[in-house]
Amino acid sequence: MAHFLIWTISILSIVLMLFRPFKMPEAVWASGGAISLCILRLIPLTLAVKALAEGMDVYLFLTGMMLLAELAKDQGVFAWMANIAVRLANGSSARLFTLIYAVGTLVTIFMSNDATAVVLTPAVLTAVKRAKAQPLPYLLSCALIANAASFVLPISNPANLVVFNSAMPPLIRWLAMFSVPSLVAIVITYVLLRWHSRKQLSTPCDGSRSDVYLSGTGKISLFGIIAVAAILLVSSALKMDLGLPTCLASIAVTTIVVIQSRSNPIRLVREISWSVLPLVAALFVIVEAVKSAGAMRLLQNTFERLLHLPSAEAAFALGTALAFGTNLVNNLPLGLITGATLRTVPLQPIFARVVLIAIDLGPNLSITGSLATILWLTAIRREGLEISGWQFFRVGMIIMPISLFVAILAALLT
Repeated sequence: MAHFLIWTISILSIVLMLFRPFKMPEAVWASGGAISLCILRLIPLTLAVKALAEGMDVYLFLTGMMLLAELAKDQGVFAWMANIAVRLANGSSARLFTLIYAVGTLVTIFMSNDATAVVLTPAVLTAVKRAKAQPLPYLLSCALIANAASFVLPISNPANLVVFNSAMPPLIRWLAMFSVPSLVAIVITYVLLRWHSRKQLSTPCDGSRSDVYLSGTGKISLFGIIAVAAILLVSSALKMDLGLPTCLASIAVTTIVVIQSRSNPIRLVREISWSVLPLVAALFVIVEAVKSAGAMRLLQNTFERLLHLPSAEAAFALGTALAFGTNLVNNLPLGLITGATLRTVPLQPIFARVVLIAIDLGPNLSITGSLATILWLTAIRREGLEISGWQFFRVGMIIMPISLFVAILAALLT
């Protein structure tokens, strides 16, 4: 009975996050589910506290990224970037779309998919407003590339770190495993999204622009973004946790800018969407409860059954199940459970590749699939825009299954 209640509350919390009854934030529903599990004693309080502590690196990482993004916005970095994009697009909506997609790919690869959601999305909104273009294709490109390019490098997605954990392959080995599937996913996602948005992109955008210059503190903020990207790469190479270095670097850059500009840091801090942190914390508690309710045993049984199937058939079955599963429980919790299970079952190396591809690409189906997509939604809502779960799902149903199939096929052939 207890296990049934755990599964019911956990799934209900995710469903409510997806549909947001009464337009209440996702954090309310996720936190409500986690608190209910504790109040009903379906998860021991000590286990819940342990789950919260395990998310500390993610909390620090997100805090650093959100602080850096708010600083960049405040110092005009996004307006400067938007002006460059509009100038290069020269009145072409399709060219502007390609430019934004390319920048999103680079930001995801070198700064993580969460950075694309937190840092890039506000810049894209500024560019779209400046160009007077229809926003949906450009915003969707941020969300979808944040997941499609998130397995190029280990640092491209926090889920990569939780899936492999201490068994993380060396960088050269990683590139050999994932470079071709990730390239395929990036290209297929671009082609399908551009095709889907062909009507909106056929309308010219406003090519007029005014000169926008970066102030001295704006240049420091831009340097801070570049420095954080370098710190992430070095930390990953040294197999360090990414959260603390990212957070400390962002605080250092913010401190310098605040002192130079003599501005009020409290105003900056107030603008950050702090509700993201309890949302993530609640997800860690929920996944711990689900693990105690037999989720790992269920996955172990599934993996063991796959051992009796031909490799290709098993790979597609596993990838499909996990990809759709990320949209039920979010890819970060599912990555935690699946990564722990992988280390208990002697599977062929190809299955580890398929697991990661599914965990990273699967969230392109729905708005609750990954933390990056939830952060992306938060960034959009702060600007007074709204994209419903159904709008996202209609696009995701076209793009995610095809890109997943082709990426897994690429993994099997390389």
